[in-house]
Amino acid sequence: MKKDKGKLFVIAAPSGAGKTSLVRALLERKPELQFSISYTTRKPRPNEKHSHDYFFVDDDVFDRMVSEGKFLEHAKVFDNRYGTSREQVESILDSGDHVILEIDWQGAQQIRKSLPVCQTIFILPPSRAELERRLRGRGTDNDEVIARRLRDSVSDMAHWNEFEYVVVNDVFEQALAALVDIVEGSGEASKSRRPDLTSVARSLVTG
Repeated sequence: MKKDKGKLFVIAAPSGAGKTSLVRALLERKPELQFSISYTTRKPRPNEKHSHDYFFVDDDVFDRMVSEGKFLEHAKVFDNRYGTSREQVESILDSGDHVILEIDWQGAQQIRKSLPVCQTIFILPPSRAELERRLRGRGTDNDEVIARRLRDSVSDMAHWNEFEYVVVNDVFEQALAALVDIVEGSGEASKSRRPDLTSVARSLVTG
């Protein structure tokens, strides 16, 4: 019997919200989920491996992939470019497996146009102060870069209501449990239209 087509879960967040840690934990909790590995023009960090964390390519390769229509979505973030392989995602979905795609809000907009049946999830930090604490806690950026990331994160958070689900990453295990519920089809409590979310999102965006 042929398996039904898989579902695509698109997860986006501002820098520092804890998206990558949550996605990694989600994949450990739900190993049947497939992770779409993005292409990027940025340099790998010391703990990152080519074809495991990202496909690291130069601008010429990226430009060629764009011109050949290889990307389902692509965007420029913090002076670097990121793209999602159309072939990779569609192949996994056609096999009947579910796909997790970790991208930014710009990419999510493009995915919604290409694959409107996708389910979109936005991760928010509990407060601006906590967001700044997490960015500084990385120990990889100077004050100027952190200030820029904070400005860009506030801009990113203004797009929270474009997503079907919103998870506030305050207590990590609770946020992870909410993600598990969503991919298991019981994430009603995380719908973006819930009344209590509006004030939280407004305080993050307007300060």
